[in-house]
Amino acid sequence: MAGHSKWANIKHRKAGQDAKRAKEFSKLTKEIQVAAGIGQPDPDFNPRLRAALAAARKQGVPKDRIDTAVKKGSGVIEGENYEEMRYEGYSAGGVAVIVETLTDNKNRTAANVRSIFTKAGGNLGETGSVNFMFDQAGMIEYKADVASADDMFEEAATAGADDVESDDELHVIICSPDSFAEIRDVLEKKFGEAEASKLGWKPKDPMELDEDKAEKVIKLIDNLEDDDDVQEVYGNFIIPDAIAEKLAS
Repeated sequence: MAGHSKWANIKHRKAGQDAKRAKEFSKLTKEIQVAAGIGQPDPDFNPRLRAALAAARKQGVPKDRIDTAVKKGSGVIEGENYEEMRYEGYSAGGVAVIVETLTDNKNRTAANVRSIFTKAGGNLGETGSVNFMFDQAGMIEYKADVASADDMFEEAATAGADDVESDDELHVIICSPDSFAEIRDVLEKKFGEAEASKLGWKPKDPMELDEDKAEKVIKLIDNLEDDDDVQEVYGNFIIPDAIAEKLAS
């Protein structure tokens, strides 16, 4: 999710159109492995692993690949050593961007991310150069048809969420990191398993983009997300609905 729920919708449709399943499976199993390695391998006691497993199941990752990733992360079988690295920079047009990665080679990942920013007319900054423009937040996504916008807002607010962004395809529930797991569990009891749930970065004062800037930012994000080491990309922008629909078509 980058900046606005409408952009999340573009990403959902694009993922289906591009059918980059092998790459997506790899990223999902990498997250499972890391999550299993930093906490208990039991998802009931490891919220990050629980979210990673749910995301993998939603995307149809085969059970044997999921099980192998958990075993690698928990040390039952030998696996790669991945590190979490965050990169920050600006796209063409001055949009702040945060890139979350999982890598087994920091030099390779840093070089690739820098190259992608440069080729897109942006520039990579130092750690901390843009994250002050964002708040870390829990983000829980449900399809729009599970509840009306009013009902979802009421249930989420009662559970302790800060906000809900709803449109014709998704509800995105925003909450504090400290209450993320609790709110996700409450909503699961009411609406079932979420489409996605994670800790991410929400822009404090997002820029509204015209079509030209939106195209440049989307190209940068597409290229970043195509890199094997990149897990998530966030930007401090809003794409107006009319432009978002045009770019999604």
